[in-house]
Amino acid sequence: MLAFVSSAFAQGGTTRSETGLASYYADKFNGRRTASGEIFYQDSLTAAHKTLPFGSMIRVTNLLNGKSVVVKVNDRGMKGTKRIVDLSKTAAAEIGIIAAGIAKVRVDLIP
Repeated sequence: MLAFVSSAFAQGGTTRSETGLASYYADKFNGRRTASGEIFYQDSLTAAHKTLPFGSMIRVTNLLNGKSVVVKVNDRGMKGTKRIVDLSKTAAAEIGIIAAGIAKVRVDLIP
């Protein structure tokens, strides 16, 4: 079982990373509009995050295998869950979480 650990992004501070759980979008969301107004495509390198501004670029690193991917935040979500980020299917595949469906990750904000 994965433990949930998170240090949230500091508002105006120096913390630029957080650790927690990631998953990816279900197939049914492909082609739907995101909270930013963009259309979601599974083959894009995008993500949903609860608080980061739309357009933020983040590096998501799978802590189990060290693989990482850079994605653009263009959606919200994960209300009522312990996840800190939801990835497009392509981004999830790049860091190797498709089979498990969820993984412990570090999210780093790219300035």
